[in-house]
Amino acid sequence: MFFSVTINVVCTLLTPVTAEAHYVAVMIMRIGEGIGGGVTFPAMHVLLSKWAPPAERSVMAALVYAGTSLGTVISMLMAGVLTANVGWESVFYVMGGLSAIWCVLWVILVQDSPQEQPLISAEERNMIVTSLGGKTDDLSHKKLPVPWREVAKSPAFLAILVSHACSNWGWYMLLIETPFYMKQVLKFNITENAVSTALPFLSLWFFSIALSRTLDWLRGKDIITTTTARKIGTLFASAVPAACLLALCYIGCNRGAAVVLMAVGITCIGGMFCGFLSNHIDIAPNFAGTLMAITNTVATIPGIVVPIFVGILTHGNVSATRQFFFK
Repeated sequence: MFFSVTINVVCTLLTPVTAEAHYVAVMIMRIGEGIGGGVTFPAMHVLLSKWAPPAERSVMAALVYAGTSLGTVISMLMAGVLTANVGWESVFYVMGGLSAIWCVLWVILVQDSPQEQPLISAEERNMIVTSLGGKTDDLSHKKLPVPWREVAKSPAFLAILVSHACSNWGWYMLLIETPFYMKQVLKFNITENAVSTALPFLSLWFFSIALSRTLDWLRGKDIITTTTARKIGTLFASAVPAACLLALCYIGCNRGAAVVLMAVGITCIGGMFCGFLSNHIDIAPNFAGTLMAITNTVATIPGIVVPIFVGILTHGNVSATRQFFFK
């Protein structure tokens, strides 16, 4: 995790410099950020598998992964303000600097497992470790062979893979194309665009935490099973955003309706954090990081395809925006 974020810090800080040199240099920086960011989710899954008691797994996963949405809110708002008042270069310097501070705090505060963490009480350590079936005095790091054949044949894993890929298609559609839609279709200026684009991610943060706590409470009362909880989270993350995108096709340039629909769609995507994103740990806690690496790799492909897909579909025609939401 430390090295992945460090790579992102370096590439972010160097982006303004490389932009003055050549666009190829900027592309290299972006590739570097992708390489660094690519291992972040698998690394977090490994930590969650060692730190999250089963009864609190939905909440902890939501708190961790919803942080990406909170970061999106902060960065979008800051980027809009900094770009308008200081210059676009300042965005990279500020974001890179804040991430560098995070790296220092990570080294000081974080340990791989509860057994190695001196900053928690013995009672808390014992509760976490025993709930996961471990021993408080076991400091070994056993590397188990990945059962690749069983993974490839597992219906549960394949279902997670499909869910992750399909959900990310909508996620990247909203994440990448929302600012374009706000500017080109709804005619928001830079500041309005930043606020209108960022606020739904704040509501996503609140919603994901509220939903995860509710699902964990229902599981604790034996009202629903873990499988049902994951399906509910995934349903929110998939069906509601799809319905909102379809509705956007028919409202024209109605600013109010568009903002509401985008907000609801983005908010409900937060269900994925306590849905399929928590499932890797449920089905194979010892290989959660590996499984997440596989599904996240496949699910990142839409991030590459969506901008190309939208460009081909609209041919640069703003009035054709309806088509990419419908698709």
